[in-house]
Amino acid sequence: MATTINADTTNGLVLTPDTSGDINLQSAGVTKASITSAGFTVGGSNISPQPTFRNRIINGNMAIDQRNAGAAVTAHASYPVDRWYISNSANGTFSAQQVSDTPVGFSSSLKITITAAQTANTGNLSPVQVIEGNNLADLAWGTADAKTVTISFWVRSSLTGTFGGALRNSAANRSYPFSYTISVANTWEYKTITIAGDTSGTWLTTNGIGISVRFSLYAVASSLQAAGAWYNGSATGATGQTQLASTNGATFYITGVQLEVGEQASDFENLQYGQQLALCQRYYETGSAKLGAYTHLGANFPIGMLTGTGFKVTKRTTPDVSITTTSSSNIYTNSGNTANINVSSFSQVGLVTTQNNFGSIVISWTGGAEL
Repeated sequence: MATTINADTTNGLVLTPDTSGDINLQSAGVTKASITSAGFTVGGSNISPQPTFRNRIINGNMAIDQRNAGAAVTAHASYPVDRWYISNSANGTFSAQQVSDTPVGFSSSLKITITAAQTANTGNLSPVQVIEGNNLADLAWGTADAKTVTISFWVRSSLTGTFGGALRNSAANRSYPFSYTISVANTWEYKTITIAGDTSGTWLTTNGIGISVRFSLYAVASSLQAAGAWYNGSATGATGQTQLASTNGATFYITGVQLEVGEQASDFENLQYGQQLALCQRYYETGSAKLGAYTHLGANFPIGMLTGTGFKVTKRTTPDVSITTTSSSNIYTNSGNTANINVSSFSQVGLVTTQNNFGSIVISWTGGAEL
């Protein structure tokens, strides 16, 4: 129940009070907006009082894929889309990639397919995002003032049942297993999970690991704990969850992942593509540079030095820089002399020619600073 304020077409303004603490604003007896302890809603959609960038998940709509351009990955710790890696210590195999199968309002999702079923009670398989501690200080986790958060997402699977996941701190000694139900196979469903903030443990608010968020597709029994309560240890999933990786050919799709402060989920925060790309580039970036024109110096002669190549976005920490390709009038190899790397730039990239004559050289590079 709620106190109602109704603009009635016969009697004018009609006030019907109660003691619930909630208010419904009505037009001709139909509720158009509500005010509750969880916030303000209009037409059933929550109007969040929180500012832009309320979503602590980066690339929750799976739109950015700098590494693969939609191609599949199959290795442990590989990134099928930016900021999401696949943790796989199970003995089965998988394929993961960005796809265009989505619920209304999204253009991309992350699809995981089991290509060889798990056959032993060992290991874990999960898509994971690690949130930087710098983006979580206001949660005050680990204190008496810890704030409640809500996770929301769209999910689809070829299997039905109870699925699991977990939040975990950097030391992996505080975890919150959660569960949700997929009711209909091969159908997009929207899920929300509200989690009371942790008043114990250590939660980093630096550029280190703040919170790891994982959706479990398989977890060894010792990694499963009861959903809905904080656990003093490491958990990667929830007791009784569906072990999707045990079914060859099973599929799991996810998109629209949001983690925000509050007891109620708001609509997914759709940032502009360029904004989201820049957020991703704090952790991984690709680029290219031209070294210029050269003439004959002799085969296998060291050439070229790239000085002061700036990153588009300041990195979380000093990144790993690698030269992936070179192009010119002839063929070159990277000598590996990358130095003077910092969060803003790198320099001294040495190249070696395998030919006697050559022209301009364009190098491609990546800089990674993932958690």
